[in-house]
Amino acid sequence: MSANQYILQNAHWNGGNPVLRRILCGFRRLGMALNNSIQIWRLAMMDKKSLSFLEKLLNSSGPSGFEYQTAEIFRDYLSDFADRVYADVMGNSIGVLDRGDSLKVMLAGHYDEIGFQVVHFSDEGYLYFRSVGGIDRTTVPGTEVEILTAKGRIAGVIGKKPIHLTKEKERDSAPELKDLWIDIGSEDKKETQKLVSVGDPVAVKSNFKFLGKNKIMSKGMDDKIGAFVVAETLRTLSKMRISCQVFAVGTVQEELGLRGATPSAFGISPDVGFAVDVGFATDVPDLPKKECGDIRLGGGAALSRNADNNPTLLRRLKDIAAKKKIKIQEKVGFRASGGTDTAAIQLSRSGVATALISIPNRYMHTPVELCDIRDVEAAVKLLSETIASFKGGESFIPSSF
Repeated sequence: MSANQYILQNAHWNGGNPVLRRILCGFRRLGMALNNSIQIWRLAMMDKKSLSFLEKLLNSSGPSGFEYQTAEIFRDYLSDFADRVYADVMGNSIGVLDRGDSLKVMLAGHYDEIGFQVVHFSDEGYLYFRSVGGIDRTTVPGTEVEILTAKGRIAGVIGKKPIHLTKEKERDSAPELKDLWIDIGSEDKKETQKLVSVGDPVAVKSNFKFLGKNKIMSKGMDDKIGAFVVAETLRTLSKMRISCQVFAVGTVQEELGLRGATPSAFGISPDVGFAVDVGFATDVPDLPKKECGDIRLGGGAALSRNADNNPTLLRRLKDIAAKKKIKIQEKVGFRASGGTDTAAIQLSRSGVATALISIPNRYMHTPVELCDIRDVEAAVKLLSETIASFKGGESFIPSSF
């Protein structure tokens, strides 16, 4: 309950004073007007339907291997402008623009997210669980979660022993997941089993919101924000004159080892592949730029120069960015190769010319990942303009700069 609600509902405090009540109601209306103004300002940056799609996508829940809800939202959005939309047996979602047969371009953004899975029930009704993907154990205790069951979402919290009762050694390290549990408020095991089944996936509670003027915060930003860029790029290209086939793919199970990109790339057999994923933003304390480069939120999408990125395609991206005045940032990548769908696409069949487009991300693999909407828009524009520049017959044989 807010302070205003408390005052309005407690006549013993304000004596039922009608003047005071009118003043407080006026403040509440003013607050609503300000919120509406902020929302209108945000909509000016992004198409209203696109913003609605972004919110639905980020508020969906789909740990790796259980991406059903997210996939439905993704495919439903693509169906408004793609020439055709389909899914494969892995759960990847593909939207296609058939605008030429001289070149096949694949866009990939994975919409699976890290999470948990129910393993066992205690006699008291608590749920024990395992991780799905690379969980940061330091952020797990106290997290609000949702168990995705056949009956719908069941709310829960991840509990642990009170800090007062832990030993000093325990306080200095991240807890093991086996020492944590999920509490859904059940009285006992029997009640829990009526609601939840062994194997049910568990996701962090949906929490999408704007922070400040340009920042967006959500669980699962890695990499539903990349899937959003892929969808928005296809939507933008559907209104442009292009001379190629474009396949926009929402991939699954990336967090478990690039498992969705591998078969989807094999099935599409693209000439060019762009993966869109999040990358480390280094504009936070104690993150060494001498190791990870200088990458900032709001500085534009980041291009990587490593073995996963075709140098000829990378040069095309940089030339387009300069010509169209699109902000980009440059980095060498977290490692020399691997870690994103780019690597899986590149090695498909006889090889694919690939490039990674990174959206700078703070607090990766935590429940509160943070990105900047300006970087998202820059990525969409860069990809759209680059793909529109393809005429067919381009050679992507690597050559020196």
